[in-house]
Amino acid sequence: MEVENEASCSPGSASGGSREYKVVMLGSGGVGKSAMTMQFISHQFPDYHDPTIEDAYKTQVRIDNEPAYLDILDTAGQAEFTAMREQYMRGGEGFIICYSVTDRQSFQEAAKFKELIFQVRHTYEIPLVLVGNKIDLEQFRQVSTEEGLSLAQEYNCGFFETSAALRFCIDDAFHGLVREIRKKESMPSLMEKKLKRKDSLWKKLKGSLKKKRENMT
Repeated sequence: MEVENEASCSPGSASGGSREYKVVMLGSGGVGKSAMTMQFISHQFPDYHDPTIEDAYKTQVRIDNEPAYLDILDTAGQAEFTAMREQYMRGGEGFIICYSVTDRQSFQEAAKFKELIFQVRHTYEIPLVLVGNKIDLEQFRQVSTEEGLSLAQEYNCGFFETSAALRFCIDDAFHGLVREIRKKESMPSLMEKKLKRKDSLWKKLKGSLKKKRENMT
């Protein structure tokens, strides 16, 4: 089931002049992708979230004194929902790859996502950040900070350890991804073509989510 939720941290929209960034949350089920997203857009920690639900969120923020309109897809982490991942990976401009520091298997699965993105996009030059969530559960840690840093260095991407429960470093992770996307925009003419193509794919994907939601009501 797909549910589309929209929230805004501040007034305005992409049509008001803000650059829109298409962000995809990737990671195993239960690592806290939805909790991170909810904390980022509404400063709320959900009591419960069905890991099989794929949600869409929108919010507008300022990053480095520039407005940014984030369109975030929170993907289902369960293995049986991998059929839609190719669509996400084609349409997304940037990716937050998440794992739980309390779950080594989720870290091992996170290590595979960049290769999956490459298989779809045929380039490693994709903006992304790696996030180790749930550091508030330090007593249950199974993945060290050093291991996360090592994987991020292998990915050549930013790395953040976060706590969705405490809202620790959540903004840093999302802002860091937007900064990575901005770095990739050093070739405007090439980026314009890519953005138009991704915008078309993204609209089709969002339309599919909306249609499925309407069929359920």
